[in-house]
Amino acid sequence: MNTIVGTYECKVDAKGRLMMPAPLKKQLASSLQDGFVLKRSVFQPCLELYPMEEWNLMMQKINKLNRFVKKNNDFIRRFTAGVKVVEIDALGRLLVPKDLVAFSSISKDVVFSSAVNIVEIWDKDLYEKSISGEDMDFADLAEEVMGNINDDDNGIS
Repeated sequence: MNTIVGTYECKVDAKGRLMMPAPLKKQLASSLQDGFVLKRSVFQPCLELYPMEEWNLMMQKINKLNRFVKKNNDFIRRFTAGVKVVEIDALGRLLVPKDLVAFSSISKDVVFSSAVNIVEIWDKDLYEKSISGEDMDFADLAEEVMGNINDDDNGIS
């Protein structure tokens, strides 16, 4: 698993193309040949860009679900709704299909935000709202999610 680092801004053109920021493109260089999967986020009004290798790992997990359990089948259908295989073109652009542009409300300014092994693609205004803390206290969230994790002997989480 490759860890992707950084938050980058760019603009979308009239055709729905995003210029991949150079530092992000460099981090994803090993994935450029295999391509990517672009999908709707489950929890947020943004898109998720999976390097194909990461997508295949996710599909291995999902393929373990018993499809004779209705909830599993419903989950698979919703999780994969709108999924597209995409590539970064020779000029470093990513074409976002119109249905995914509409889902994510991408209009003009876009944020690429690293999310460990994938990249979230946000409309800039929605991204700013999501991190502003208006609907949650990040300190409380951090304590709840990470407060009891200490896998190392170094005393830091």
